[in-house]
Amino acid sequence: MSFDSLLTAEAVDPAFATLTPVHRASTAHGWWRSAVIYQIYPRSFRDLNGDGIGDLAGITAELPQLAELGVDAVWLSPFYRSPQRDAGYDVSDYCDVDPLFGRLVDFDALIAEANRLQLRVIADIVPNHCSDQHVAFQAAKAAPANSPERDMFIFRDGLGPEGTEPPNNWQSHFGGPAWTRITEPDGQPGQWYLHLFDSSQPDFNWHNPAVHAEFERVLRFWLDRGISGFRVDVAHALVKAPGLPDWGGRPDGNSTDGFPGQDAPMFGQPALHDIYRRWRSILEEYGPDRILCAEANVDPLPRLAQWVRHDEMHQAFNFPFLHAGLDVDRLRHIVTDSLVSLDAVGAPSTWVLSNHDVVRHASRFGYDGPGPRDGDGIGPSDPQPNEQLGRRRAAAATMFMLGLPGGAYLYQGEELGLPDSTSIPGSLRQDPAFARTGGARIGRDGCRVPLPWRSSEMHAGFGAGRDPWLPLPESWSNLARDKQQADPASHLNLYREMLAQRSTLQLGRGSLAWVEDYCSHTSLGYLNGSTLVVMNVGTEPMPLPEGEVLLRSSAADRNDPLGSGETIWLITS
Repeated sequence: MSFDSLLTAEAVDPAFATLTPVHRASTAHGWWRSAVIYQIYPRSFRDLNGDGIGDLAGITAELPQLAELGVDAVWLSPFYRSPQRDAGYDVSDYCDVDPLFGRLVDFDALIAEANRLQLRVIADIVPNHCSDQHVAFQAAKAAPANSPERDMFIFRDGLGPEGTEPPNNWQSHFGGPAWTRITEPDGQPGQWYLHLFDSSQPDFNWHNPAVHAEFERVLRFWLDRGISGFRVDVAHALVKAPGLPDWGGRPDGNSTDGFPGQDAPMFGQPALHDIYRRWRSILEEYGPDRILCAEANVDPLPRLAQWVRHDEMHQAFNFPFLHAGLDVDRLRHIVTDSLVSLDAVGAPSTWVLSNHDVVRHASRFGYDGPGPRDGDGIGPSDPQPNEQLGRRRAAAATMFMLGLPGGAYLYQGEELGLPDSTSIPGSLRQDPAFARTGGARIGRDGCRVPLPWRSSEMHAGFGAGRDPWLPLPESWSNLARDKQQADPASHLNLYREMLAQRSTLQLGRGSLAWVEDYCSHTSLGYLNGSTLVVMNVGTEPMPLPEGEVLLRSSAADRNDPLGSGETIWLITS
């Protein structure tokens, strides 16, 4: 008997008779409410022209593989014109394709192929900052202080004698001060401009209506070309508090003792909601199925829910879930809090375990003790993860995640069980965080290494020309897609089966109740409709629950006890 039936009918199974509902099944409109969206990092997906960098034509060529995998949409990280100081998140022209990736005609071909395959395409938009090579910033540097050109960005006079000190104490996410001083057109030291990230990424001034108008133009440009929506980069950072007061907390705004994240003056300001209401209205001009997803690092979860009210964003990334690891007490709290908070505003939750900014979960879960530092990568001199253990736990965590109601995001390569590449030499690292901290922070290159497609080909099938922009580990040929396609027990085929079953059972539209018999300090169990999901993170096996086994995350026999680092899906009746 399903959980939803338990709400209206007499329970037959006493084990489930006293379940407390956390979330009820949804029939509300919106493909995104249950969609599985696959993140593509273009420079690392597939290199078709042989220059060592992935391109739009390579994405188009491999889209059938993603349709076969069973995802509903793809999200493209930036492919716009850019000097590539921060892998495309430093945009110099928001309405053109960078020649590294192709041309606008290649983008149009990608959209056409996605439409043929019934895949939607979502694009990154980067509205907090641009490249210092953007024509607007070049004009601002050439114009005098207090000019309309400067007002497109956040310029301020410095403090101290002759303005030699930054305007406030804010720090960059990539290390060092968040301010850089320019040389004025007359050759004299001048004003300072704000950059929450690299010095090549000046922040826009969202108190200026001209900035609003420019980004509304950008939205329409891509909507007119058939895009299904936008993932909004650092969506919580656009508006800064009046007066730009000093901040003693973390540069990323995460809460610390004495500095709650909600007080960070560079994040989560109330005026942001008006911006996204306007953006939502623009998308709705194009129909009801275009979406906005916020990359908004906002806590606590009830505050994040304010971003996905009915007239604002459609989704927001669930960073607390991503950072919960395999702590089952924390996971239970976050899942419950997420569903309750978002149900209160009629929005779906999202679930994600990896992306282009964090160590892949197949590596994060490969430690029994302390793993990589929060927000940093793994270098060759760091303690190394156990890849076999990490891959096993990653499969279990993904199966737990894909059983939850709501939307889910996958990061390219996780379906292959890829770990982070931990052996990249410093001379080849590209992440500006590595350079700005003198190597003190390893950065995010390890999770951005190009994908292995075909085991017997040059560069494991990523491309047949120049060396890839980041080196692929030799061992990755064993994880290549073609090898895994031929292995029924592979990580790839597990993902295919999970996504197929998730769709058939409509788990993304489903319900949730915790099943206390399977909830402990080493396990979690919940019922979604008639599907029982149980994850064991302890060191000892658990008795197998009663029911028809649908899937298990390991290659164990269907009747074996539930092993350490394993998740199972069962039908209860």
